[in-house]
Amino acid sequence: MSTDSIENAILAAGKTAPRVTPSDIEAAITGTYYFTAANGAEGARLERRGHLAGAGDQHEELGLLTFCVLVLRNGFTVTGESACASPENFDAEIGRRIARANAVQKIWPLMGYALKQQLHDAAKG
Repeated sequence: MSTDSIENAILAAGKTAPRVTPSDIEAAITGTYYFTAANGAEGARLERRGHLAGAGDQHEELGLLTFCVLVLRNGFTVTGESACASPENFDAEIGRRIARANAVQKIWPLMGYALKQQLHDAAKG
């Protein structure tokens, strides 16, 4: 079930108690960065089979691993990733969308905890 369909079900059920919404999640994101493992390895010195190798001497498979880093309002960062098993299936845009969705999934429990703490503090007066 997608986030949008869950949100629609909550609204249709008339649920109005405080909760984290998809728009809250999106509002918390202030920066989005995408790169592949190959991008990250560029210029790095890699150790392979006992010798140091330059950036041009890296595994081609690194280009199939996409990362997304989301920067939140408070400066905290979360990451998501997407790996492709078959090079023929690699699509950069699809990889970015999957990596971002995986990063967003990590924000839900963080914001849920923060909301629960606010509700707890308010109840204690």
